[in-house]
Amino acid sequence: MTDSNCLFCKLIAGEIPSGKVYEDEYVYAFRDINPQAPVHILVVPKEHIACAAEINGENSLHVAKCFEAIAKIAEAEGLDKGYRVVNNCGDDGGQTVMHLHFHIIGGTKLSERII
Repeated sequence: MTDSNCLFCKLIAGEIPSGKVYEDEYVYAFRDINPQAPVHILVVPKEHIACAAEINGENSLHVAKCFEAIAKIAEAEGLDKGYRVVNNCGDDGGQTVMHLHFHIIGGTKLSERII
């Protein structure tokens, strides 16, 4: 299922260009246009899930596939010393695109502080 009004669904469909770094049957990943670190990649399920609050038994496979892809992407990006995976959920959580996504942030020594 996709949402024709969703920016990330449009990226996945190829309607909008992106800096794609990974794609498989379940997952699409691309470089963040406003990187917060030397490596900042967004990993999204191809299935439209608005946010983490909508994860359930019917769609959780798509989330698991995202995390399998995160490990592959981190290795390909040379993040062998570590990285952070972040998810923002809802307006108060800082989510700006209402399509579930995970940020891979790394390529530098990160602070223990998250915010």
